[in-house]
Amino acid sequence: MRFLSIYKNVERNAPPSPEEMAEMGKVVEQGFKEGWLLATEGCMPTAYGARVRRDGTKISVTDGPFTESKEVVGGFAILKANSKEEAIQMAKDFLKFAGEGECELRQIYEPTDAPCATHGEREVALKA
Repeated sequence: MRFLSIYKNVERNAPPSPEEMAEMGKVVEQGFKEGWLLATEGCMPTAYGARVRRDGTKISVTDGPFTESKEVVGGFAILKANSKEEAIQMAKDFLKFAGEGECELRQIYEPTDAPCATHGEREVALKA
């Protein structure tokens, strides 16, 4: 199973310290070697971003920074886990050194997820 872990935190306008980068680098290297970390990236401050929204037929663009947001996406990871519980433990371990914030975990569709015959949608066997 693969899970998308979206890390949300209060926005930082300063880059991580060299010590924080070194600690994160060790965890990332270990995760890739052990095979449970498939991809990961951190996000720049929202001042460098934009939000694109569709409402009916209207598409609007809002440039950052997003001062109205309490928390913003700080980064993401694609995790390989045997269960939802294992992915939750990975998120807990990450937050121990990442600091305040939360990780939203979303299971990712796999190529083997079969279309549901009655709805034409994919049917996912969620393992708890």
